[in-house]
Amino acid sequence: MTDTSITSWHEANQSYLMVALDEVRVALERHAAYTQDAPEPEGRDEPTRALQEAADAMPAPPALETLSETFGLTPFERDLLLLCAGMELDATFATLCAAAQGEPRRAYPTFGLALAALPEAHWNAMTPAAPLRYWRLVEVGTGDTLMTSLLRVDERVLHYLAGVTYLDERLRGLVEPLGVPGELPPSHRALVHKISGLWSRLEGAPAEPVIQLCGEEDAGKQAVAAAASAMLGLQLYAIRAADILAAVDEREALARLWEREAVLSGSALLVDCQDLDSTDSLRLALSLLERLQGVLIVTAREPLRARKRPLLRLDVNKPSTAEQQSLWQEALGSLDSELNGQIETLTTQFNLGTQGIRAASAEVLEGLSQGRKEAPDAVLWEACRSQSRPRLDDLAQRIEPAAAWDELVLTESQRQVLREIAVHVRQRSKVYETWGFATKGTRGLGISALFAGASGTGKTMAAEVLAGELRLDLYRIDLSQVVSKYIGETEKNLRRVFDAAEEGGAILLFDEADALFGKRSEVKDSHDRYANIEVSYLLQRMEAYRGLAILTTNMKNALDTAFLRRIRFVVQFPFPDAAQRAEIWRRIFPADTPTEDLKVDKLARLNVAGGNIRNIALNAAFLAADAGEPVGMTHLLRAARGEYSKLEKPLTEAEIGGWV
Repeated sequence: MTDTSITSWHEANQSYLMVALDEVRVALERHAAYTQDAPEPEGRDEPTRALQEAADAMPAPPALETLSETFGLTPFERDLLLLCAGMELDATFATLCAAAQGEPRRAYPTFGLALAALPEAHWNAMTPAAPLRYWRLVEVGTGDTLMTSLLRVDERVLHYLAGVTYLDERLRGLVEPLGVPGELPPSHRALVHKISGLWSRLEGAPAEPVIQLCGEEDAGKQAVAAAASAMLGLQLYAIRAADILAAVDEREALARLWEREAVLSGSALLVDCQDLDSTDSLRLALSLLERLQGVLIVTAREPLRARKRPLLRLDVNKPSTAEQQSLWQEALGSLDSELNGQIETLTTQFNLGTQGIRAASAEVLEGLSQGRKEAPDAVLWEACRSQSRPRLDDLAQRIEPAAAWDELVLTESQRQVLREIAVHVRQRSKVYETWGFATKGTRGLGISALFAGASGTGKTMAAEVLAGELRLDLYRIDLSQVVSKYIGETEKNLRRVFDAAEEGGAILLFDEADALFGKRSEVKDSHDRYANIEVSYLLQRMEAYRGLAILTTNMKNALDTAFLRRIRFVVQFPFPDAAQRAEIWRRIFPADTPTEDLKVDKLARLNVAGGNIRNIALNAAFLAADAGEPVGMTHLLRAARGEYSKLEKPLTEAEIGGWV
């Protein structure tokens, strides 16, 4: 309706409500006259001419009649609701109620008064299962008996009758409105039409199915749901599964309130199950879904299964590469022409959805408007990295790369393999897409590497160097948090990590992966079988991952050769010899660290790995700083003794002889 017609409807609705209240007032006056043995007021035609005229003046059905029809109210229940509403809208109703009941202190509606004064009265209207109480259109107060208890119209219902709509206060904080999204990519628009078509065809079915939106595009699922609801003229609200009340009575009250609200305001509900972290939350979410009626959508990363109500699954994936490029061009506007093909590179590395693309573009445009000096392509790259982090930050530890190529002390052959890894990551789009290798099958397109060597030999540092070289985020996966003794949980945890990492193609570092990558065991029981399944699943995900996955191990010989065959690069990090240790010592102290008379050739006699050398240098720096002196051999000797003690390793005279 236009603004003019809305105003006209509100005015006409108010007139209709007043005429309807007048009908109930006459009934009260007649009953009051009867109880007081006084002349009855003049009767009226049924229905009265005034009520019919008010109805004829309505540009759309009045709220009272819509509510009565929707909730199936009988004429008596309709009048009883009006009786309660009259107490709030007409000051004369209190006096009439007292007079009709012959009791000055009972100046309020009761079931007893309604049964005695209103036409077509029936006892069933007072039961908890009848519409007035079931839908909480009226509230029953305290009293000695049901017949004499105070009745009050529910505030939300009162405002609805008056033509004012808003979200019930009892639902605020639990459900939140979702706005209609902007332009959607074609693949998402197709889903919108499919959902609205399903709703239209299945409306009124005995058990209306719930639309279940799965897939990797969290924000896209909500956008698709909101657009489909808007297409049917519905306002979409969302409730987080984690906020669903645990107590049965509270959950039932929530369901009843929402179902009533959905009818009063023309709304649909989205149950957000995307961040479920416990089976209890899942149970509560499914319980609410099976209880609720009306237009429902559930979003989840993994499919849910309900026993009592069908769930129709639709997958909402990230926009295709072509759609992402179009979204970038639209969001960046004229800046697109200044990026020299950067958009194609972005869509190769980052798999962002509509919301992420618009947010990253807005960040770049805002920076340019404020006169920032950085090149737009560099700012855009960093904005994409930022947009792709949130989900993965909750699952793994992000490491800020601090190491550079000149800090790596390795043989030239090892450094060459690391450079080749970087080349594969940078050029994978050209080789896979432009040159057509992806058309031969997706298996084996993931870039995986195994870094093998003793602790402290530079495996993590090498991963940092690659992350810095490629300008990508590096995440270390804590396998103690991933591997689970419960069957199927390890795969679920790994799936979450890889799904979250796909958005930005981050470098994943599975540190000390020996626990997961031991030799394939002989299947003696179900646990052996599932342990092998876990390893196979991880290798499959690594082969399909769009980024770089690195495994580190201290025991390469313990790995199954079948696993090694599926890993593209293997880099051995040997224990450093004396010459390499000397080189590490030359590079270990930052340029701003004051040193005095350090004997690198003697320090190189310490038979420890690079990680231990760093610990010794750092501890020595603290000792020197506390003494107010430059770092010298005396401080390094004390630090070396402490490090060897921690390693439970003897510090021999051959290693420290002649130091001081």
